[in-house]
Amino acid sequence: MSRDYEPVPGKWYEDLEEEESFRVLKVDEDAELVEIEHLDGEIEEIDLETWHEMDLEPTEEPEGWAESEEEEEDEDEDDEDWDEDEDDEDEDDEDDWDEDEEDERDEY
Repeated sequence: MSRDYEPVPGKWYEDLEEEESFRVLKVDEDAELVEIEHLDGEIEEIDLETWHEMDLEPTEEPEGWAESEEEEEDEDEDDEDWDEDEDDEDEDDEDDWDEDEEDERDEY
C-alpha cells in the first residue's frame, strides 16, 4: 500500500522500502525537484514523480541528529559578516572625520 505525503521542508521521512530516514531541505515546485539530506549528510535531489512512488512515512527527527556542517558554517559566516560590516562602518566614520578636519584647514 503506497502512502502519498507531500514533501515539507524541515520534516523527516522514512523510506520504508530502503529503511532509511531523511529530511527534506527544499522543494522546487517549478523544477519539480525535492532536495533531501540523508543521515550520513549526503544531499540528493529527486524529482516529484520519484517522491510519489516512494513508500514514505513521516517520522521524528532522529536522536542525536546534529545540524549539517554546511548549515553551521553558514551561521558562522553570518556572524563574521556582521563583525566585518561593523568594522567597515567604524573605518568610514574615521575617514569622514579626517576629511572634515582637512576641509576646515583649507578654509583658513
